[in-house]
Amino acid sequence: MRETARIALVALFVTALVTAQLTAAKLLAIPLPVSLPVVDASVLLPGAALAYALTFFASDCYSELYGRQSAQAMVNVAFVMNFVLLGLVWGTILAPGADPEFAAQFRSVLAPGTSIVAGSLLAYLVSQNWDVVAFDRLRQATDGRHLWLRNLGSTATSQAIDTVIFVVVAFSVAPRFLGVGQALPTEQLLALIVGQYLLKLLIAVVDTPFVYAVVGFVRSRSDTTPDLTFADGN
Repeated sequence: MRETARIALVALFVTALVTAQLTAAKLLAIPLPVSLPVVDASVLLPGAALAYALTFFASDCYSELYGRQSAQAMVNVAFVMNFVLLGLVWGTILAPGADPEFAAQFRSVLAPGTSIVAGSLLAYLVSQNWDVVAFDRLRQATDGRHLWLRNLGSTATSQAIDTVIFVVVAFSVAPRFLGVGQALPTEQLLALIVGQYLLKLLIAVVDTPFVYAVVGFVRSRSDTTPDLTFADGN
């Protein structure tokens, strides 16, 4: 069971990561019932926000079940796979197209993904490794208790790091230096950072019971005592 769960979590991690890279170029505007500072009446988000948040859920489950070293190995191997993704996408873009008009549209949709991947690579390398390290340090500090604290604490801090690096590089620095896509003005950058981080915090809170459920289920099937309850100090 533990081996099946390992494969499933790695598959979820990689699938969510690749989906995030391919969908991040689209900016979403989620309307709010009230106007808030910075974000105004709607929250601006990269299309990858939900998919990328799932990678932290998968890595937290993986780290809890298989340890820091295994989790960091998964994170760093997946980092290298980003270059494979980039090579495959640009290989397809540069290959001769049977329909020139469609080929131009195809390029216009996927080429901006280069700046997305550039921002994502840096943000990913820093934030995902921090997530694993923070999760492990919180586990040591609490003697293996308080899974909810490990999940929320590691995700909240790593998502803050990830959001700032990703938005600034993907939507400002990379477009200016790579000439792919259009750099966003400062106001939109701030709105993206705040909006994306608010969503990620919400997801971190919502996914905590699911982290408990996954870890508890796998451990129960592996004859290991699960850390399941929020009560009595957990």
